[in-house]
Amino acid sequence: MCMTGLLASICSVEEAAIALHAGADIIDCKDPSRGALGALDLDRIAAIVDYVNGERPVSATLGDLPPDPKRIQAAVRNTADCGVDYIKLGLFDEPTAASCIRALEEECRHNQLIAVCFADRFDPTPLLPLLSTQGFHGVMIDTAEKQNGRLTDLWTLDRLGRFVDQAQRLGLVCGLAGRLTLDDIPSLLPLNADYLGFRSALCVAGRTSRVDHEAMLRARDALPLRHDTTTTLTPHRATR
Repeated sequence: MCMTGLLASICSVEEAAIALHAGADIIDCKDPSRGALGALDLDRIAAIVDYVNGERPVSATLGDLPPDPKRIQAAVRNTADCGVDYIKLGLFDEPTAASCIRALEEECRHNQLIAVCFADRFDPTPLLPLLSTQGFHGVMIDTAEKQNGRLTDLWTLDRLGRFVDQAQRLGLVCGLAGRLTLDDIPSLLPLNADYLGFRSALCVAGRTSRVDHEAMLRARDALPLRHDTTTTLTPHRATR
């Protein structure tokens, strides 16, 4: 059985300090003012990596990029140079998703890429075998347009559970996010996702406001303690 970790999306060294001290398992660099996967400036990502100093894994988003393989490849390389452990890439457009995945085979050899798919855009389930064979480290389900509803409004628990199970059977780490609240945690834990991602629920007044220490502690208390100083998201053994 998987122990579900806490991914906290933060946008500054100050917020990283709150997440780190509250016990988040993954420190996720993201600028919520720039979209669903808004990218922080590279110097800010590097500063956060330096601050965390290996105490937790750090992930970073590439931004809401168009499906241009060369642009995505360059963004992967630039973000990797900041020293992050995981790089999150959004697959926003169904017709171009497969070609983008194939174009990143070389980047997957040198980096741990997480494909982020969106419950309010298209069903990414058919892409899971390709993500696995191309060498992606993991996949997560999120929401692209926050006004379209929360993840748990868009997909049933049964559907989410099947997605998590299929991804993990293919050897992929699997995470869930998308305006999740702390009240969602008890129903999501039995799905055994590798991590649950939060931003809005950790903030004082919505996803673009500052992270609140007390909210972070409540999230930590609601999830099993997973981390140590060497925590990594270990891929599952594929059972094709």
